[in-house]
Amino acid sequence: MNRLVTRWLRPLIVCSLLGAAALAQAQTVFRVTAIPDEAPTELARKAQPLIKYLEGVLGMKVEFTPVTDYAACVEALVNKKVDLAWFGGFTFVQAYVRSGGKVLPIVQREEDEKFKSVFITGDPSITSLADLKGKDVSFGSQSSTSGHLMPRSYLRQAGLDPDKDFKRVAYSGAHDATIAAVASGKVQAGALNASVWDKFVAEKKVDTDKVRVFFTTPPYYDYNWSVHADMPAAVREKLTRALLALDRATPEGKEILELQRATRFVPTKVENYQGIEAAAKSAGLL
Repeated sequence: MNRLVTRWLRPLIVCSLLGAAALAQAQTVFRVTAIPDEAPTELARKAQPLIKYLEGVLGMKVEFTPVTDYAACVEALVNKKVDLAWFGGFTFVQAYVRSGGKVLPIVQREEDEKFKSVFITGDPSITSLADLKGKDVSFGSQSSTSGHLMPRSYLRQAGLDPDKDFKRVAYSGAHDATIAAVASGKVQAGALNASVWDKFVAEKKVDTDKVRVFFTTPPYYDYNWSVHADMPAAVREKLTRALLALDRATPEGKEILELQRATRFVPTKVENYQGIEAAAKSAGLL
């Protein structure tokens, strides 16, 4: 009888051990992704020093996993295909709702406590939001906080309905693409992340004699690094401490923070994004 039990149990034990080994193997790679709000090459360039830093902190291989669009970024973390995701405020809210509250923000840049969007134009006749009536206007991705949701929210507050008052609403897919669309004259105006605009100006990638900002939104909470609630607490705490510890006074911290366009990372919480959720519901986008 004992031999029979042993013969019956042996395959189960082997399968169990193989399963555990496969799980352990899978957990040796920590995957990071980000919403594709800039060109893929730029996202990869920004990620590399951070990936190297996290490998040292976590003691495992860290990989940057690009995604095709904002929705894919949301689904990747909700379905635990990645471990850490860089979200905009709206994509975080989408992931939080989609996961039933299982996606948690851990840190944000200090700048994200008072983030802004800008409206730009190359048309001399446009000097205010009201002047956008009858014009072709571009947003970024439809799921972008700073490139669509919040600009749309402030347009509505100004009494404008983009779908009725604009001649055409375009979606460029990314902030840098919005700048290109305005600069080339494909649209008369566009809305985008103020940080990306500042970077393009500083790097002289846009001619400010031809393209200018004509409206800057009030501040709001935006981007964050988020994890799934099922991540082991010890890993989440180690990861959070590592991001909060980045300091511009060190060569490594300076490189990472400059690429992330951050002064430093600070703790964040779900409640910070209630305004984004309200704006999305008001606009019928959630």
